[in-house]
Amino acid sequence: MSGLYLTPQHEQLRQAVRTFAESEVAPRVAEMERTCAVERDLASVMARQGWIGATIDPVYGGMGAGHLAKTVIVEELARVSPAMGAMVQASQLGVAKIIHFGSDQQKKTWLPHIAAGVVLPTIAVTEPESGSHVLGMQATARRRGNEYILNGRKCYIGNSHIGDLHGIVVRTSKKPGPKSLSAFLVESDRPGLSLGEHRPSMGLRGFSFGELILKNCRVPAANLLGVQGDGLDVAYSSSVLYGRPNLTAVALGIHQALVEETVAYAQKRVLYGRPLSELPTIREKLGLMRSRLTTARSIAYEAVALLDQGRGCDEHLINAKLVNVELVRDSARAAMDVHGAAGLMTSHPVERLFRDAEHTCAPAGTGDIQILRLGQEALGNEHGQWSLRFPTPLPVAPTGAAA
Repeated sequence: MSGLYLTPQHEQLRQAVRTFAESEVAPRVAEMERTCAVERDLASVMARQGWIGATIDPVYGGMGAGHLAKTVIVEELARVSPAMGAMVQASQLGVAKIIHFGSDQQKKTWLPHIAAGVVLPTIAVTEPESGSHVLGMQATARRRGNEYILNGRKCYIGNSHIGDLHGIVVRTSKKPGPKSLSAFLVESDRPGLSLGEHRPSMGLRGFSFGELILKNCRVPAANLLGVQGDGLDVAYSSSVLYGRPNLTAVALGIHQALVEETVAYAQKRVLYGRPLSELPTIREKLGLMRSRLTTARSIAYEAVALLDQGRGCDEHLINAKLVNVELVRDSARAAMDVHGAAGLMTSHPVERLFRDAEHTCAPAGTGDIQILRLGQEALGNEHGQWSLRFPTPLPVAPTGAAA
């Protein structure tokens, strides 16, 4: 699919994930759509495949396969079920904070369980009143002896209702500034932490991205990630290095499915005695969809390949999210045009994919946020690049070997 970046091992991984997705995930999609309930059992089965540990060091039981492999995994799952692709990417996002900020003890305690699929991690940053303005958050943590007491609300948290270990960023200082926030590991069964009611959404049915409520939740000081004041770094590094490429992968999987479904429909649908695909206007739409997909995939793979090489690539990661989301939304509209009124029927996958595509926009920042960040990069980002501050380059491998 993109020989410039993918090795035979990547393609073997793709086939393994695709086979699993088509045999184990696809049969459950209709039920997830019908009930809109959180899909717990399938999430557990998927976690045990070891894919959440794609970037976890083998020392801790992970795959150690890198971000490109992670992209392939999420892409293939999202091709069949964007909801389950979102589930895996959200857990992989939850890994980032421990890999980059966890103490030796925290890594030894949690990473093996995450890699084995026994523990699903999340990261909780967004709040109702602050959105993408991380420094505007209001949730707090106050030190009391060897504990911190957390209070506040977090919303739109991926895997909120199935997560076992939440990485929660809160305010530890009343003074404004980048060192006013800190991050904590909070177990899902810890007293004082509760969940808001699961609310069905427009798309990604089966996936949970709900609310966490903290009410005098006592957390040991040992659960602090990094040092006090590292919260903003935890949030931003996780978003840039994992959140953006992960959502890029979900968008890419949806895009692939949209092209496949629309081509198949155009070839099957007969109009005035001949296939719809023979109409020049339809071929033009299919050609543009294919062009968008090819562009989107190249940009996505290049960004994570650079990340795996340990090179500065923040701009590439941000742009990949922007381009993939915008292009998949364009192709979703084109797919609906080709299907016509049939595309409005829930019996057609394109209707579901159209809704799912819209869910890739807001997480890890809307297009406006990505453009703002790209503008900062163009002007010379005074904060430096996260990809250079937290490099995770893969070992150099012989040509043709897995990265």
